[in-house]
This record gives sequence, structure tokens and C-alpha cells, in this order.
Amino acid sequence: MADQDLGGISPLQQMVASGAGAVVTSLFMTPLDVVKVRLQSQRPSMASGKCLLYCNGVLEPLYLCPNGARCATWFQDPTRFTGTMDAFVKIVRHEGTRTLWSGLPATLVMTVPATAIYFTAYDQLKAFLCGRALTSDLYAPMVAGALARLGTVTVVSPLELMRTKLQARHVSYRELGACVRAAVAQGGWRSLWLGWGPTALRDVPFSALYWFNYELVKSWLNGLRPKDQTSVGMSFVAGGISGTVAAVLTLPFDVVKTQRQVALGAMEAVRVNPLHVSSTWLLLRRIRAESGTKGLFAGFLPRIIKAAPSCAIMISTYEFGKSFFQRLNQDRLLGS
Repeated sequence: MADQDLGGISPLQQMVASGAGAVVTSLFMTPLDVVKVRLQSQRPSMASGKCLLYCNGVLEPLYLCPNGARCATWFQDPTRFTGTMDAFVKIVRHEGTRTLWSGLPATLVMTVPATAIYFTAYDQLKAFLCGRALTSDLYAPMVAGALARLGTVTVVSPLELMRTKLQARHVSYRELGACVRAAVAQGGWRSLWLGWGPTALRDVPFSALYWFNYELVKSWLNGLRPKDQTSVGMSFVAGGISGTVAAVLTLPFDVVKTQRQVALGAMEAVRVNPLHVSSTWLLLRRIRAESGTKGLFAGFLPRIIKAAPSCAIMISTYEFGKSFFQRLNQDRLLGS
């Protein structure tokens, strides 16, 4: 029944189509993600006359040094960025162009299977909800998108944590491994799901808003044409618009998720017991108190610049892959 509703393609073919889209999207969008994470993870500048201890392999400044300029070079406050272009220029100048793709292997390991599961689960859930009349066709994409994303976030949260840490500071995989092992030793395996709450608060509403708007915009763009005749171009435009809207509305939770995950590993440098993890709402208030309302929207430009094309590329590649397999399956049926 599901294959009939999904145009005669199997779940395995859906996973292949979505996995290919994830690879293409990751290659193009990782530099913007690196810049976004850097902008979100930096904290307001400290008072003059002080500098911050920065240990190689640790992703957050830890200790105030009162000697100011007399501190060694590696004690100085890490490079600060004033905006998106400033971050691009300084990262390339000081760390090299390859740094813009830092975390790409972890991104691919995470996004390819996660996207394959997510898109397949969405289509299957939407077909199930509509087929059983459990919800209206209007709200089925919202419910299916939220449920599919919730399961995916839970599965890939540890890999998302590692990817964020790789992008926040240019560290080696050996240093990352040491940091993760120390975190597990101190906080248990649950520490690998640090940031699950704000990640779910960001991704689940994002997914619900994205699929709801995507189906509406796609339907509007295509008029009365059947869904299985949707062009790749229409999917590209609908994906970009819906991705932008969802990204703007969920950006504060993305900032919280980044700051919480980047902070993991800070206490291992001084070998102290982990402090109590503040709730998402407390972190939102703290960020607003430290940086104002604009702090809740740190990384706005790179997130929007990333969200529109990445959503557009991903959904259009996925729709193209589904169309390819539909034609392939039809040719096989006619040939037999």
C-alpha cells in the first residue's frame, strides 16, 4: 500500500535517493555550517586587562588570566568574529581553507543514514496517516515530519555532538576522541546526548514547519497538477522558501544547542566534576542577558544562507531520485 501511495518506489529506493541528496548538500553547505557554529559558540568579549586560558583540544575558554597582554600567545582570547564574512576571512587566513570543511567526515557519517531514515520515515508516516484517515491531508505533513525528526534526532545526537565540537574549534580527531572519552568517564554515556533537548526543540518544530510549508508552497506552485508530476524546479523553490521560514523561527534553539554542546569537555581540562546542566529556557535567558536579543539570533545570516539552498538542494535531489526510480520501475514492469 505504501509503495502505491509513494509512486511505486520501495523504501530502499527512497533511502538511496535521500542519501544521495544528503551527500550533495553536505559538500556544498558544510562551510556555512562551520561559520554558523563559530559565531554561535563565541561568548561576549571579556573585560580589558584579562585574557582567557585556551587549551588545545578544549572547545571553550576556561580560566581568567589577570596578566592581559603578558600572557603567552596561546593564552590569548581566541579569534573573535564580527560577522559572517569576517568569520570566513579569518578562518581561511589563520587556519586554512580546509578548516571550512572541518567535521565533514562526521557530517557525512551522520547525515547520510540520518537523512535516509528521516525522509523515508516521513513519506511512510504521511502515507500511513492519510491512508488511515488519522489526520487531515493538510496537517499530515506536519505530524509526520515531527515524528520522523524526533526519532532521527535521538539516534544521531552523539554524532551531532561530535560534529559540532569539530567545527567549533579546529581540533584533531584524536583530541576529540580524548575529550569524548573523558566526558563519558565523568558523566556517563548520557553525556553523549548533551544538547538533545535543545536539538529536539530546534529540529522537531523545524521539521513540522518545513514539511507543512513545503507541501503548501509546492501545491500552490504546481496548481492542479498531480503530486507525482511535480517538477524538480518547483521542489527546489518550495524547499528553499519553507526551509528559510522554519530556520528563522527555530534559530534561538539552534544557538542554545550549539553553546551547550561546545561547552562539553571544558571541565575535563581542569579535571573538575561536571556542573549542573542548565535547562534550555535558563540558557535562553542567560544568552539574552549577556548578548541581548540579537544573541538569540547569532549566526542568523549563515543559518539562513545555509537553510534556503540546503533545503532546496536536498528536497529537489530527493524528488529527482524518486522520479528516477519511478521511471526505472515502470520500465521494468513494461519490459516484463
